[in-house]
Amino acid sequence: MLHGKTILITGASSGIGAAAAKIFAEEGANLVLAARRRERLEEVRASLPDASGRVAIFAGDVCDPDFAEASVNATLETFGRLDGAFNNAGMMGEMGPLPELSLENWNQVIATNLTSAFLAARHQIPAMKTTGGGSMVFTSTFVGHTIGFPGMSAYAASKAGLIGLMQVLAVECGPQKIRVNALLPGGTKTEMAGDDPAFHEYIAGLHALKRMAEPDEIARAALFLLSDAGSFVTGSAMLCDGGNSITKA
Repeated sequence: MLHGKTILITGASSGIGAAAAKIFAEEGANLVLAARRRERLEEVRASLPDASGRVAIFAGDVCDPDFAEASVNATLETFGRLDGAFNNAGMMGEMGPLPELSLENWNQVIATNLTSAFLAARHQIPAMKTTGGGSMVFTSTFVGHTIGFPGMSAYAASKAGLIGLMQVLAVECGPQKIRVNALLPGGTKTEMAGDDPAFHEYIAGLHALKRMAEPDEIARAALFLLSDAGSFVTGSAMLCDGGNSITKA
C-alpha cells in the first residue's frame, strides 16, 4: 500500500509510532523515524531488518521550531521526496481540575500537541507540493471532541485544536492534491497508558468493545489514511476508538 512512498513519522520511538513504523515498512515505504530518544529509534530500526536500508532516523524535539524544518530536509536529502507524514508525537501532561493545573504544564501540552503540528505542516506542505501531492495525518483524540473527560482540560484543548487546524489545512491544501486528516484513537496500550491493570480495566469498560486497542490497530488506520486506499478522504476526524464515543454504559 505504500510501495515507493516516503513517510515521516514523529513519536516513532514507541507505542503507535513504533507500530506504524513496522506496518509501513512491511507495506514497502521508505521511512524517516523521528523522536527525542535516539537510542529508542535505533531499537525500532533494528527491529526492521528487512527494511533497514529504507529506514532513516532523526532525533529531536517536536517543540523545537528548527526540528520540523530539519526533519523534512533530512527526509528530502535521504530519499528525495516526501509523500506522507504521520504527525503522531504527543503528551498527556498533568491531570486534575483546571484551577489546580500549572501554566507551565498548559503551555507544554499545547506546544507538544498543537504548536508542533503547526510547525510540522509549515514545512511538510511545501515538500509535498514539490512531490505533486501527499497525505498528512495528525494523531488527535476523542477527548474534547466527542466527550469531555474530567481532569484532562489541557490535553483536550490541544487535541481539539488539532482537529480545527486539520480541517483548515485540508481545504487549503486540497487543490495541491494534499490530503489532511486526523486520527482519533481510543484507549491504547502504550507507555502513556501506564501499566496499572485496574486502570486498564476501567478504561476498557468505557469502550463498546470492552477492551483497549493494541498500537498496531491504530497504526493500520493511519496506514489507510496515508495510502491511496484513502484517496478521497480529507478533512476527516476519523474515530478509531472501539466505540468509546457512543458508549454510555
